Amino acid sequence: MNDKEKQIAYWVRTAIDDLESIIYLFEGKKYVQALFFAHLSLEKILKALWVKCNEHNFPPKTHNLIYLYENCGITLSEGQTDLLQMMNVYQIEGRYPDYISMLHNTTTKGKAEGIINQSKNLFECLQKKLQ
Repeated sequence: MNDKEKQIAYWVRTAIDDLESIIYLFEGKKYVQALFFAHLSLEKILKALWVKCNEHNFPPKTHNLIYLYENCGITLSEGQTDLLQMMNVYQIEGRYPDYISMLHNTTTKGKAEGIINQSKNLFECLQKKLQ
């Protein structure tokens, strides 16, 4: 296995781990945190695609899903890119407390469940593009 394959395998493995964590967070009624992990799983699978489609073995240090998508040489539907854009809202690391509070106040169980299902579907689509 070469370095590029090792990097791709790392990003996929950690993306799947994050995807599995969503279940526990959602069941624990940690909806914003579950969506944060949904963002992480998409970010990491996009970083795997970035490594596959670019010369370098290390993706850029960014959490912006649209930026990663636009630089990994794949095509998604408008609905899928809209979902990536919307998921950027849930990249909450380092956000201000007021912002996180607003997310908690506006993220219901039903809303979170719908977004998580869409994210899982997109994750599967992105994973297939790695093959």
